[in-house]
Amino acid sequence: MQKKSRIAIYWAASCGGCEIAFVNLHEKLFDVAEHFELVFCPALVDTKTKDVQGLPDKVLDVTLFNGAIRTSENEEMAHLMRRKSKVLVAYGACASLGGIPALSNLHRKSDHFRAAFVDNLTVDNPQAVCPRTETVMPEGVLRLPEFYARVKTLSEVVDVDYVLPGCPPEPHQIWNVVEALIKGSALPPKGSVLGAGRSNVCAECERKRHEDRKLGALRRTYEIIPDVENCLLEQGLLCMGIATRDGCGALCPKVNAPCLGCYGPPEGVRDQAGSMASALGGLLDIEPLKQLPEEKIPEHVDEGLKALPDCAGTFLKFSVAGSALQARRDAR
Repeated sequence: MQKKSRIAIYWAASCGGCEIAFVNLHEKLFDVAEHFELVFCPALVDTKTKDVQGLPDKVLDVTLFNGAIRTSENEEMAHLMRRKSKVLVAYGACASLGGIPALSNLHRKSDHFRAAFVDNLTVDNPQAVCPRTETVMPEGVLRLPEFYARVKTLSEVVDVDYVLPGCPPEPHQIWNVVEALIKGSALPPKGSVLGAGRSNVCAECERKRHEDRKLGALRRTYEIIPDVENCLLEQGLLCMGIATRDGCGALCPKVNAPCLGCYGPPEGVRDQAGSMASALGGLLDIEPLKQLPEEKIPEHVDEGLKALPDCAGTFLKFSVAGSALQARRDAR
């Protein structure tokens, strides 16, 4: 009987959606069970960190590591899984680009602690006590992981072999990767993106686009009911599809909702926000501005931007940690 390959799935700073996506392989889980031994996955099986620590190095054939690096414990686990794994995959948006947790990088660590433990309406904390890494008690020293000043991507702390994007990755894309491992297919060069395309979501979206159409105004999603046939961006809704890697099947536009950008930037694009801003610059109709007195133009622009109350949180909802904006903040 052929020996099964060993697979692990670990979560760091994440919501658990990537584990649910894996379970959503449905009947294909029988194929996974036939070919793989699930050695470590805290969300699905009762295994402990000490069990992994006792394994020989490189004994795991592949680890799907989801979640960003928020704390020192996350980083310790990243180093452990890297040491024990032949192949380490940044599984999902949080591991690859920081995901939703990395939106906190737009604020200071002290702001988070104050909001959660001091100003929170459900907390009674008049002395403004916040968590510490060490607290001395009569019974001994209590220790908590260090809460980092910013969220990091997995590749910032360990060497990553592949990236599988999405929030979460679509089950059919997860299966494409697992099937390649089962069949022993030649994997692409190290550093490649698995389970996704190289273009953008617009390339797989069935909505009609018009090359000569200009965008008169941006609208919030609650302001209109978009028609089901035409491009959502052309209707004024901020659909991130033009600046987002394809591979999901354009699921959000299919249900009349704008793409949020969870697959990250397309192939060859360094920064998702820059790509989206460039696209908007080409679509916005500037002719009305030419009719205004010069001193009125800033006021008109500000009024139009009210539909974008949170530019960073919109353009970089899933990719702050891997963005040019983050690099600039780190350089300060």
